[in-house]
Amino acid sequence: MRKHGGTEVFRITGARQGLAEDVRGRQRRYVVSMSIRTVSVILAATLWNVERPVAIVALVLGAVLPYIAVVIANAGRENTPSLPSTFVAGPVREAIAPGRDARDGQGPHTQ
Repeated sequence: MRKHGGTEVFRITGARQGLAEDVRGRQRRYVVSMSIRTVSVILAATLWNVERPVAIVALVLGAVLPYIAVVIANAGRENTPSLPSTFVAGPVREAIAPGRDARDGQGPHTQ
């Protein structure tokens, strides 16, 4: 991965992509979707008197695609992959031995 200045940039495992890259990717997906919509509307207008069922399908695609493109473009950033836990478990302590029996004054292990 290279930045504009030519210096090499290393990705941190598990980190999200940068905001500029995220916006650029969303814009690219939106432009591709709108280009497909434009082609489908032009195809519908061209094929209307020649192949009407194909033209109707292209027209429906051209009508539905803007909604889909906006939903995809506004979907938000990707989810953060599972990061390693920073919680470190402490050492396990042994249980405290039970107290003396109140009746005979002896502990449970002495006979």
